[in-house]
Amino acid sequence: MRLLSLVLLALTLATQYPLWWGKGGWLSLRDLQAQVQTETEENEALTARNNALQAEVQDLKTGSSAIEERARGELNMIREGEYFVQILPKP
Repeated sequence: MRLLSLVLLALTLATQYPLWWGKGGWLSLRDLQAQVQTETEENEALTARNNALQAEVQDLKTGSSAIEERARGELNMIREGEYFVQILPKP
């Protein structure tokens, strides 16, 4: 009877091992789900960035105010009749 119990226990452990620690077990499934969650969050952030860039491109294609704003901010351009004043901070 004792031998039968030990054999059944060994068989139970042998069948449970792949379920928990095997290639397709619960632990690897949990790791894969964490990876999927991380990639999903990264994709959402990149999608938001792409949407913002697409909106900026569309605005640059259609509106002249965006081009003017970009020229003023990045190239320090001014309109005719305006004066450029730059205030330097104290050293």
